[in-house]
Order: sequence, then structure tokens, then C-alpha cells
Amino acid sequence: MGLILPRPVTRRQLLIGAGLSGAGLLLNGCGTSLGVRQVRQATEPLNQAIETLLLSQSPVPEFPISAIEPDKLLINSFDTTPQLDPEQFRLVVGGEVNQPMQLSLADIQALPLTEMVIRHVCVEGWAAIVQWGGVQLQTLAKLVQPKPGARYVYFTSADGYYESWDLASSLHPQTLMVYQKNGQPLSVENGAPLRLASPIKLGYKQSKWVTQISFENDLRPEQGYWVDRGYEWFAGL
Repeated sequence: MGLILPRPVTRRQLLIGAGLSGAGLLLNGCGTSLGVRQVRQATEPLNQAIETLLLSQSPVPEFPISAIEPDKLLINSFDTTPQLDPEQFRLVVGGEVNQPMQLSLADIQALPLTEMVIRHVCVEGWAAIVQWGGVQLQTLAKLVQPKPGARYVYFTSADGYYESWDLASSLHPQTLMVYQKNGQPLSVENGAPLRLASPIKLGYKQSKWVTQISFENDLRPEQGYWVDRGYEWFAGL
């Protein structure tokens, strides 16, 4: 009898078989004596192991431009919508890096443009196919040169929102800092001048109005606005 090789595991099968079990533990831990933070600490190693497997596979398939759903991307904000002057805007990129920088919007737009048509998935249960245009976060990382100990990336927004990602997800080729939506300049409601966009994370990880990116060796006690309120940290797709 010939050797029977296992069938390749898809991204979704990995999440269903293991990653979502971590999310389930986290949600089930809400309101228990363990507390959200303790459960998150218990499941984080599992999430990071799954993330490594996910990111070793091919990039997420993209959609044709004809599939764009221009009216389906809902406007969500945890507070107010900040009004930032594009001419005065500066993106501060620092932390555990060798070359900290402040970049204007013109500086960012002068970098190679990457466009992708992907499905934006919200934890609330809706989704929209959107075309995003911007610069790969890995391009910014090459400019600032993260130090060897950097394992996490923090994103701070003008409205006070904050999020953290693992380094590998941040450097994924489809993780962008975007300033275009559906071929047009990004609107203020959608996060202008600059926001995160990626097909590998749920919507609440994709911060809008980003003004600061910081490479860090360790996770801080504050890991993300919604994460600190019980949402799952990894939040992968």
C-alpha cells in the first residue's frame, strides 16, 4: 500500500480546529473568576503558534475589481471622528528600532503603492469587498529597521484608539497602511489620512486615523481597545 499523505490544511480549517478554540476560551472566561487577562495569557501561546502556521501559507486570495461592494463597508467608530489636516499630518514610527522616523503623508505616498481587493470582515457579522491602496507595513519596517528583540507592533490613533499586532502579521505582504479606498482618496470617516488594512485580521484590529507605529519587545498591559474589553487578541481570519 502506498503512503497516504495528509491533505493540506486550509487557513479556515486551522482556525476552526484550533485558533477559534482559543477565542472560545477567552469568551467563556469573561465574567469568571479567572478574568479576561488571565485567560488571554493562557491562550496567547496557542494563538501565536497558529499564526505562525497561517502565515507560512500563500497570501490570501484577492478579488477582481468587479467584485467591489462600495456600499457595504459600514462606518464604525468607538468615539468621535477626528479631523486631521493632511498637510500637517505626521506618522511617527519608533520604539525598538534603529532609525526612528516621522513621515508626512507625501513621504508615505512617495513609497511604492500596493493595491489589493479583499474582504473586510467585521466581528459584528457583516463583511464588504473593498479595494485598498497604500504602502506595505513591511516597507516602513525596512526604513526604521526593528531591533532583533521586537516581536509586537502597536498602533495609536488620533481618536485615542489603540491596537497591537504580532510582528509576523504586521510584516505580512498584505498588511498595508492605506490612504486610498476603491481607487479614491480615503475619506475621513474611513480613517483618513492613514489606516490599517489587511485580509488576515478582523476589522477591529484595523485601526483608523493611525498617527503612531511602535515596535515593541513585549506586550503592554494595554493590548487593544476592544481586546482589553474581552475581544480576542489574535483575531485572525
